[in-house]
Amino acid sequence: QVQLVESGGGLVQSGGSLRLSCAVSGSIFGITAMGWYRQAPGKQRELVGRFTSGGTTNYAGSVKGRFTISRDNAKNTVYLQMNSLKPEDTAVYYCNVYKWGTTYWGQGTQVTVSS
Repeated sequence: QVQLVESGGGLVQSGGSLRLSCAVSGSIFGITAMGWYRQAPGKQRELVGRFTSGGTTNYAGSVKGRFTISRDNAKNTVYLQMNSLKPEDTAVYYCNVYKWGTTYWGQGTQVTVSS
């Protein structure tokens, strides 16, 4: 089992920044991909950014150049730095990892961007 706990969400003005954290615990051996997704009210969950199994990163076009995913292996933590936030970035943000055919999700953290 893998447990994911997100933190760092909140209310920010348009143009501001936030950094989300995802602490990964449990049986982490075998994790091959990790990243961030988001879900806005009335919309489907979508990819924000992720590390692939090959170690590369990819981002949704809407956040490219503004958001950066990073990780600290010593702390088993994945981060999402979000800059130049826009009201359309308002959503619940979820951490996600993939291990041996199973996808694990955190509980989500709310990000609200006011105009």
